[in-house]
Amino acid sequence: MNAKIEDHLQTEIALRFRGVRRRTLSLCEPLSAEDMMVQSCPEASPVKWHLAHTTWFFESFVLREFLPGYRLFHPDFSWLFNSYYQSFSAFPEKRLRSSFSRPGLDEILRYREHVDEAIEELLGQSPAPEALHRLELGVNHEEQHQELLLTDVLHAFFTNPLRPAYQPGEVEMGAESEALSFLEFEGGLHEIGHAGKGFCFDNELPRHRVWLEPFAFAGRLVTCGEFASFMADDGYSRPELWLSAGWDAVKSNGWQAPLYWTRRDGNWNLFTLRGELSLDKLKAAPVSHVSYFEADAYARWAGKRLATEFEWEFAAEDADEIEAADGNLLETGRLMPWPSTELAENQGGAQFFGDCWEWTASAYLGYPGFKPLAGSLGEYNGKFMSGQMVLRGGSCVTPGDHIRASYRNFFAPETRWQFSGIRLAS
Repeated sequence: MNAKIEDHLQTEIALRFRGVRRRTLSLCEPLSAEDMMVQSCPEASPVKWHLAHTTWFFESFVLREFLPGYRLFHPDFSWLFNSYYQSFSAFPEKRLRSSFSRPGLDEILRYREHVDEAIEELLGQSPAPEALHRLELGVNHEEQHQELLLTDVLHAFFTNPLRPAYQPGEVEMGAESEALSFLEFEGGLHEIGHAGKGFCFDNELPRHRVWLEPFAFAGRLVTCGEFASFMADDGYSRPELWLSAGWDAVKSNGWQAPLYWTRRDGNWNLFTLRGELSLDKLKAAPVSHVSYFEADAYARWAGKRLATEFEWEFAAEDADEIEAADGNLLETGRLMPWPSTELAENQGGAQFFGDCWEWTASAYLGYPGFKPLAGSLGEYNGKFMSGQMVLRGGSCVTPGDHIRASYRNFFAPETRWQFSGIRLAS
């Protein structure tokens, strides 16, 4: 690699590392130490654990291998804050993370300082390209956990009988949604996957060709008001709309509405990071916190379907060069899905990035020729390629620098705790 390019890359990664580490701490400012101990559902982790685990990642995969003489902050942290890397070390069961009253928050913050100082020392030594690649991976990993942190706080505050708001304040948005329009695509042979510019995860590679039949794509996401019409039409009581496993999930979980919707005096309210709001106020906002099964059932009810992940990526490619401010992502500070502000034009579409992760009809599998990273880092994505569905586009709590058209998120089809929504296709 050219020395000038290497220096530029190192400077860029160093700046991003510092910014991401500061932002994680800023997201914790509205929280008490007690808030940071809560683990309210199986998918979630305590905020204190997120603070420690993201630090563990830099220590375990960067500093231990690339900084000569690095001193571990605490020998037990190597296994205590491991998440799922079986080939690296043993680790406690995920459901026990809320019992980690020790180490205390002060010690976790000292751990972060210790590792941050060591990373700065490494950056001052002209680190090897592989060290920089690991550091960049760690930055993107922490951005994922910033999103998870807010997602977990939302669930924790929802389970609190006081229903506290993470970010209190008035919410003003338009009460009417734009008419739903569809974009037409001719299909054909197209390339899918990361194109080679900038960072990507291993599951976005290799870039390969797929054949797409002609299809149509909704210019915005399904709104809360539209989903309420599905509910009013007995959508949760009609087995013909549901996949078999989805209908089983409806019956076993007693689903009658998306997660965070509660009924009081005949009216629906939605709990958000901004507090509890009435459905009347949010009718034009994208519906969120629905499972793949609910997204699929709604699409059937509407006489449409969900897009494949390849259709989604092809349709979103023209919008890939957006700035963070162009989508409702973390940087907007809204922290909740927001109504679309403009209709789709040509192939640009609307709401491709931000607001809600969009369920696709595609199972999460490796692309032809997929190769996971070497060593323990190979467990980052590849080991989950079974029983998951792909989501695209990011959400209102996804950092803007983190998302791109080729980004593949994935969750089990019954998952509702994530900011996940619906875009129709046909």
